[in-house]
Amino acid sequence: MKILLLEDDLILNEIIEEYLISQNNEVISTFDGNEAEDYLYSQTFDLLLLDVNVPELNGFELLRNLRAQNIKTPAIFITSLNMADDMQKGFDSGCDDYIKKPFELKELDIRINNIKRLFNITPTNIIILEKDLLLDTQNLYILKEDKKIHIAKKESEVLQYLINNSRKTVSIEELSLNLWAYEENPNASTVRTYIKNLRKILGEEQILNIRGVGYRFNKK
Repeated sequence: MKILLLEDDLILNEIIEEYLISQNNEVISTFDGNEAEDYLYSQTFDLLLLDVNVPELNGFELLRNLRAQNIKTPAIFITSLNMADDMQKGFDSGCDDYIKKPFELKELDIRINNIKRLFNITPTNIIILEKDLLLDTQNLYILKEDKKIHIAKKESEVLQYLINNSRKTVSIEELSLNLWAYEENPNASTVRTYIKNLRKILGEEQILNIRGVGYRFNKK
């Protein structure tokens, strides 16, 4: 997930950032509301973690501004404001969850996982091919019917290219030009071997062989 973190306490910001990164998230850390707003209008995020009492623009105002602009990115407030009225203000401003400080990182993890479930957020390294079939580009495996099948990095790159270009037939030459450095220049049999391995794992109906032309990912 790509997460924007707004927390002006330097130590807490660092603790949360390190924890989120250890969970394979991409994190943009900010320390005041205006800085966070600049990022939010220039980049796309999967989740917002917002403190409330921060310099410049507080968390409640920031989220109200975003919701007014129809930016619906899920948001969790992390704040020392622990009265019921404060929580009400948080939800009225458009948040999806509210964590009272101090909190354990385990609680943060539980709440983030709940947001992922509610909003059907998948990790950026996970590509869902179809039901019970996915590619993990970071850990280099295909999960098929709950069975992990590890693949080579280049096989993952070939599969990703075919997926991203599923509307057309991709030639061996095109794969070679786009996935290998010029000096590497693989021969056609090397590329075919990678595709043969992928077809064996996924099934020949998933990667179609268009004879004399190339290969096409069969996106269902």
